[in-house]
Amino acid sequence: VQLQASGGGLVQAGGSLRLSCAASGRTFSGYAVGWFRQAPGKGRAFVAAIRWSGGSRHYADSVKGRFTISRDSAKDTVYLQMSSLKPDDTAVYYCAAGRGIILSSLGNNKAYDYWGQGTQVTVSS
Repeated sequence: VQLQASGGGLVQAGGSLRLSCAASGRTFSGYAVGWFRQAPGKGRAFVAAIRWSGGSRHYADSVKGRFTISRDSAKDTVYLQMSSLKPDDTAVYYCAAGRGIILSSLGNNKAYDYWGQGTQVTVSS
């Protein structure tokens, strides 16, 4: 499956952005789809994930209550709605997909097989 991430940009602190991750080549059916982010000089960190079957959602503590992950089955697209953005949210955001990822591994980037190209999110203070 090929992933196309989009929707990044520059926003002021307190603002909102919605990222999209669209699948091509095959559907997301049977996959978990996650969002990760990487700030300059730091490793790739888990943000949120959704299981396509059942739709369960999982979040990093740092974004709970501010970010919402969702899916559109008809469009094979996963969204990350980001609100109350902070300068610390500045990073390149990546979407990823993998099959058979157990619950405890949803936050592990090594559990995902496919990655999108990343989209830059910059939050100014």
